[in-house]
Amino acid sequence: MYKRIVLAVDLAESESAPKGLPQALELAKAGGGELRLVNVQPVIPATFMEYVPVDFDEEQEKRAKVELDAILAGVDLPAERKSAATRAGGIYHELLEEASEWSADLIVVGSHRPVMSDYLLGSNATTIVRHAQCSVLVVRE
Repeated sequence: MYKRIVLAVDLAESESAPKGLPQALELAKAGGGELRLVNVQPVIPATFMEYVPVDFDEEQEKRAKVELDAILAGVDLPAERKSAATRAGGIYHELLEEASEWSADLIVVGSHRPVMSDYLLGSNATTIVRHAQCSVLVVRE
């Protein structure tokens, strides 16, 4: 079973629970594993930095941590088996880096339903599957 599960969390999604949370939680419970929620904040291009407050990045990180903590509060696992992390940069690169640094053995990522017949998973999910050093579960909801 999986002992360290990373769940990619998109805080911009309007749904109450992140995509893949029920599946990740079920696997963590079944295997007695840990669950880490990871949110990746995009980096603002330098050309736009003069239009945002000086502490914009810090405020974004604080907001993300508050939202992740609220999600964690509803996760039915002991406190020592659940955690959250925020990162800044490219989604798939930062998510893969976090999974590697945390020694995850599974990444759970949500993907939108296909719009066209040749649509595979979505650019981030596809890249994560292609480059991950551990197992990946893609959840379509």
